[in-house]
Amino acid sequence: MEWQPALQRNNQPHDEDAPERERKNYFSPSRFYCVETICAPCGAVIAWTKFDKAESPTNILQFLEDVYPTEESCPDYICIDKACLVLRTSIVNKSWDMWSRTSRFIVDSYHYINHRTTDYLCRTWCNPAPLNGSAPNLVVVAKDKRGKPYYQRAFNTQASEQLNSWVGGFESILRHMTPGNFNWFLHVMLVYHTRYVINRQKRRAESNRAIIEEDSDGDDSDNDVI
Repeated sequence: MEWQPALQRNNQPHDEDAPERERKNYFSPSRFYCVETICAPCGAVIAWTKFDKAESPTNILQFLEDVYPTEESCPDYICIDKACLVLRTSIVNKSWDMWSRTSRFIVDSYHYINHRTTDYLCRTWCNPAPLNGSAPNLVVVAKDKRGKPYYQRAFNTQASEQLNSWVGGFESILRHMTPGNFNWFLHVMLVYHTRYVINRQKRRAESNRAIIEEDSDGDDSDNDVI
C-alpha cells in the first residue's frame, strides 16, 4: 500500500448534489477537495479559496457572499457549472432574496449541454444564451463576412474553465506541497496570470485604437483629394 494513496473521487453530474467525501482511514494526510476561483470574462482572477470536503452549493454561496458582501459589489451575472443547483439552494435558504435584486445565476456554455433538458428551472433561468429576449445582455447580434446577421454570446462564459485548465498544469507540483507553500505558490501564479491578462487587454486596446486612428486619417486624406 502506497504511503499517500490517490483520492478516489465520485464523478457526479454538474446538476446533481456532490456527496461529502468520507475517509476510510487516517494513515495519510488530509487534503482539500478542490480550489474554487472567481474570474472576470476576460480571465482576470478576482478571488480564490479552497473547499475541504465538497463543492457544494452551500459552500459556493458562502464563498460568493464573502467576495461580494454588499449589493453594490455584486455582479450582474454569475456563471458556474452547477448554477441551477446554486439557484435552488439559494431559494431554499432565503439568500435568493438578496441575490435576486442584483444577479442572475447562469450555467457556462460548456456544461449547459450536459444538463437535463427536462430541468425546467435550469432551462428557463440558467440558460447562458436565451433567445426569447429574457436576457438581452447575454446574446448580441453580429454579422458574418457576407453581412448576414447571427446570434453570438456577448462574453466568454468559459473563462473559469480555461483558468482551471491552466492551473491544472501545476497539479503535479502543488499536490506535494505543504498548505503554506501551496497557498503562496498558487496565489503568486494567479497574480502573474491576472497581470498577463490585463497587459494583454491593454495591448489589444492600443492596437485597436491605432487601427481606428489610421482609418480616420485615411478618411481625412480622401476628403482632401475630393
